[in-house]
Amino acid sequence: MFGSAATLAAFSDAGTVRRMLDFEAALARAEARCDVIPAEAAEVIAATCRAEEIDFDALAAAAVAAGNLAIPLVRQLTARVAARDEQAARYVHWGATSQDAIDTGMVLQLREALQAIDADLKALGHACAALATQHRDTPMVARTWLQHALPTTFGLKAAGWLDALRRDLHRLGATRAQAAALQFGGAAGTLASLGNAAPAVAAELGRELSLAVPATPWHAYRDRMVEVATTLGLLTGTLGKIARDVSLMMQTEVAEVAEPSGPGRGGSSTMPHKRNPVGCAAVLTAAVRVPPLVATMLAGMVQEHERALGGWQAEWDTLPQIVTLAAGALRQMLEVVNGLQVDAARMRANLGLTHGLILAEAAMLELGGKIGRLPAHHLVEGACRRAVAEGTTLRQALGATLAGDAAHAGLMDAAALDRVCDPANYAGRAGGFVDAVLAAWRQEAGEP
Repeated sequence: MFGSAATLAAFSDAGTVRRMLDFEAALARAEARCDVIPAEAAEVIAATCRAEEIDFDALAAAAVAAGNLAIPLVRQLTARVAARDEQAARYVHWGATSQDAIDTGMVLQLREALQAIDADLKALGHACAALATQHRDTPMVARTWLQHALPTTFGLKAAGWLDALRRDLHRLGATRAQAAALQFGGAAGTLASLGNAAPAVAAELGRELSLAVPATPWHAYRDRMVEVATTLGLLTGTLGKIARDVSLMMQTEVAEVAEPSGPGRGGSSTMPHKRNPVGCAAVLTAAVRVPPLVATMLAGMVQEHERALGGWQAEWDTLPQIVTLAAGALRQMLEVVNGLQVDAARMRANLGLTHGLILAEAAMLELGGKIGRLPAHHLVEGACRRAVAEGTTLRQALGATLAGDAAHAGLMDAAALDRVCDPANYAGRAGGFVDAVLAAWRQEAGEP
């Protein structure tokens, strides 16, 4: 419910161990190419770097005492390599440190997960673009402070979702590039263990793993990892905004949209008639959970000298949770938007709930051009009170008010009253805004 298949696989126990072993295999191959270790040893090490050969129960138990996963993993790997070639076992993890394996393993997991998130984010954007296009001119109520404000269009609401997703997609692209960085510094970030061969090994290791080699190891500088967290925190917030909009519009009294239906979806254990916004609930749950996790990542940035005591370790569970929750929220929202049922007739009907009072500003501005804004405000305000007191529409009350006042009798004829009191005529630049957002999305993400 709170994840996606791709991210759950990437951050599974097997996924974590597999990516750390990918680092160890690539390290051995890189060092062999740079004549640091024998090529034969590298072949044996790389062939043994298979998650299937690891005793996960023993690994988990040993990690508690060791303080991290890499120490017992390297120990198991060394023993398995020794069973095949004792000489090769001497070169396992040569010149590296635990944090190199853990951080680079995490980078590889993130690359896998963020690629899947990128694909789903584009798919959701395309779905929102389709809604914005289809409903560019579909009138509905704009609500401020949860109250009727003015007319807008559902196309503009969907375009608002889309424009936020476009910014999220742009941020995600920059974050993916920034995070794809090798961590390789040895015991204290100097790579002293490799001597003069260090630059060549690092470059070769980066090529092996298709990762950038930064100017300096980043053991205690966590901005890359925190950028992933904050970017996904912003994305989850965007998804939460969409979920909040949809769930409010899905309330029985509003009923302007509905999540896709299906057997067993959104039901109640006791009320057969219920159709609950279950997809939105999952997204909003993630939107509640992710911000404090992002705060944990930010708090962990203040680290001690060349290796942290607590701050780095706090990332191990926190960052995978953020990625998984964001990916799960994205998957849920994609399903909701792809199958969203839009009731344009109900949207139009809801525009009439105030009997035209929602267009008081339009009437005021129309009259303001003739008699000034403040006199027009007083006149329309009086017509609004009259409409409420008499149970009539603004159009009827305003017409009666104008007709009963010789000074204002000729200000608006019947055609002008009809035009001003039609919600479709007071959506402002909604259509133009939709078109601009769609153009920007096509430039950022391309056509579906």
